[in-house]
Amino acid sequence: MSVIQVSNAARDRVQGLLEKEGRLDSHALRLRVVGGGCSGLRYEFSFDDEVSGSDTTVEAGPVRVVMDEKSAFYLMGTTLDFVDTLQESGFKMVNPNAQNTCGCGESFSA
Repeated sequence: MSVIQVSNAARDRVQGLLEKEGRLDSHALRLRVVGGGCSGLRYEFSFDDEVSGSDTTVEAGPVRVVMDEKSAFYLMGTTLDFVDTLQESGFKMVNPNAQNTCGCGESFSA
């Protein structure tokens, strides 16, 4: 079982962004859990062309998602999704480890 699941919508969105910049073959989506936000922890997303030996890598088709060891601990069992509706648009983390989340959904506690 992989650390996280990547929905088709999230995979397609990341793939489109990387293809637009000509980086699909050289970069991965890096997910990080860092301190901050009103609930104590928050997610960070970035594109990264460096993967260390201690990083966890999840492949979703042509898209690679990488995370450091600490972040992988907080993300175990999480689904990365992408939503685009009238009410919200963006990446959405469905994290079973989140005990509390803030009202805006940007941070969590575990």
